[in-house]
Amino acid sequence: MIQLPDDRRPPLTPQLALRVTVIGGCALTMFAIIFFRLWFLQVLSGNQYVAQARSNRTRDVLVAAPRGKILDRNGSTMVSSTKTVAVQIVPKDLPVPVGNPTISQLGAPPAPDRALYNRLAGVLNMSTASQPCTVQGYSNGHKLTYHLKLTEIACDVAKAVYQLSYSDATVATGVRSAVLWYLSERHKDFPGVQEQQVYVTSYPDGDLAAQTLGTVGPLTSAEVKQRAYKGLPDASVVGQTGLEAQYNAYLQGIDGADQVEVDSEGDLVAEEPQKLPVPGDTLKTSLDLKLQKAGQASLAQSIATNAPAGAGGAFVAMDPQSGQVYAMGSLPSYNPTIFTKPIIPQSTYNQLTSAASGYPLDNRVIDGLYPTGSTFKVITATAALESGAWGLDDTYDDTGQFDIDGEILHNSGKVGYGVVNLVSAIKVSDDIFFYNLGRLLNADPQTHPDGGALQQWARLYGLGRPTGVDLPYEASGTVPSPLVFQQLYKEELACRKKYHVSSCGIADTNAWTVGDNINTAVGQGDDEVTPLQLAVVYAAIENGGTIVRPHIGLQVENPIGDKVLQTINPPPARHLNINPAYLDAIRTGLREAASQPGGTSADVMGNFPLPVYGKTGTAQTYPHGYEEDQAWYACFVPATATSKPIVVVVTVEKGGFGAVAAAPVARQILSQWFFGKAGQYVAGTSTTL
Repeated sequence: MIQLPDDRRPPLTPQLALRVTVIGGCALTMFAIIFFRLWFLQVLSGNQYVAQARSNRTRDVLVAAPRGKILDRNGSTMVSSTKTVAVQIVPKDLPVPVGNPTISQLGAPPAPDRALYNRLAGVLNMSTASQPCTVQGYSNGHKLTYHLKLTEIACDVAKAVYQLSYSDATVATGVRSAVLWYLSERHKDFPGVQEQQVYVTSYPDGDLAAQTLGTVGPLTSAEVKQRAYKGLPDASVVGQTGLEAQYNAYLQGIDGADQVEVDSEGDLVAEEPQKLPVPGDTLKTSLDLKLQKAGQASLAQSIATNAPAGAGGAFVAMDPQSGQVYAMGSLPSYNPTIFTKPIIPQSTYNQLTSAASGYPLDNRVIDGLYPTGSTFKVITATAALESGAWGLDDTYDDTGQFDIDGEILHNSGKVGYGVVNLVSAIKVSDDIFFYNLGRLLNADPQTHPDGGALQQWARLYGLGRPTGVDLPYEASGTVPSPLVFQQLYKEELACRKKYHVSSCGIADTNAWTVGDNINTAVGQGDDEVTPLQLAVVYAAIENGGTIVRPHIGLQVENPIGDKVLQTINPPPARHLNINPAYLDAIRTGLREAASQPGGTSADVMGNFPLPVYGKTGTAQTYPHGYEEDQAWYACFVPATATSKPIVVVVTVEKGGFGAVAAAPVARQILSQWFFGKAGQYVAGTSTTL
């Protein structure tokens, strides 16, 4: 067939055919891949992505559980939990999400986050001005502290994130319902802001027994790793001090959870409970609320009357037979409600940790270390009698002077008591008599580096070691001895070398002399004893030598209080085999001191309706380079037909003589315990050390 001119086409070359084949094959392959991917997503993985889409519309919301109550021995509430709503910031949901940033990044939040903080501050009526912000955290077990300048809300976020990564930051509690409605209706304007039900710890009696009851706070990064807090959510609030920390395992409730479904705008669609919260158990204590109030009020009166501004004091009342603590107070105190706030102003924190304000956070009953003055003499008497250095029939002629290597020592007021025995020496608190016992009890430091009978009996009575009370952070104290002097001098030399100074004030020498033992015998020098340790000593004098283990917890009950889950009754630490005749002699001296003419506390306790066995003490301290007298009183009253026995120890820093500042407080505590009212404040006049 002849091809017409207009219908002719160029022949298909092999090169062109190859190109067409390659391009067509690529196109076919691409379409095959796309088809396979669509088939995979829709057929094989369809259910999986439907589930993920659904889960993107739901989130789990923590439902906080209330902490357990703390009650006194009569069932009165001392600590409880109050339900409220908190406004929180979720760092990972902020406009610029906060994960695990450096401290420099936390100190300079991104502009979108700062804008959100300022908007929220306006709604919550919070300041937008920068202020000092102390941020603390832990790295490799070391506590780190940074001082920043941030707004209130930015500070809350920085603290939460740096203390525990991804922790939500509570910025306000007890927010008005109108504000909550405003925020809930404007989720898009406040990304990362949520309203959360929480329980806030409340203290009906304010600063009463604050250091003993303790505080709560957010779980720290250091605590997360501890076995005691295993399994708790990162945002948990746990006990940090006092009974709240000691019994946190019981008081800590189990948080619940709700599953909330929201739409694409973040608005609530449905809410379904997943797990109900379980309230914490109740701790019933041995504390007596009325006795606590009487003791704290009386101690405050004494400090105001006898001590300068900034001085503090402490008291403890305890059952000498069982170790149950009836009351425990330390002044100055503080209101623990401060620690339930999202943020503590720096000025408030400075006040709580300042020497000028008397370190209100300190529990002086268990961590206040002081020389005890003449209240120590019952230990010296025990050591002298049990070691054979002194006998019940022995006497000493007190001329008013005591010569120790050329140094002349005197009694207070430079009086001489003439011929005295052990009983009369305790009655009038004859220092020279006990100086003599201290000399007799001194041991050769080369052969007895731990000291002689005096140090041995002090340690047996419980000094130089914790009592084992059910509170954290109890101090051990110090019983002076040649070995202790050597250790202190090593610390002194190390301090001088480190800071390039001529003296650190820790120790002047490592040499032990008989004078050091004499000082120890009258509770002076380097003795360091807590009020609770001294209460254990006087309890042993009352009960016949048993070293009780003080405890505040009585029992753990279920949340509604109809079932006892655990009874708390620790056994005694040990029993001292002290000759009953020796104990009787010491008790007789204490009884005469509180009741007979010339007794150091007779003008305070002499007309008390029940027999008081008491000893005054005035310890000479030199915290600022000059002498300041610390007042002490330790006493006990045996059980009556209607009341349990009680031992009371009171100390007032810079309070002067024990009979003047400490004994009147003890009398009001005894009056409240036995007669239901504190009675009149009766100040003593004795100026015996």
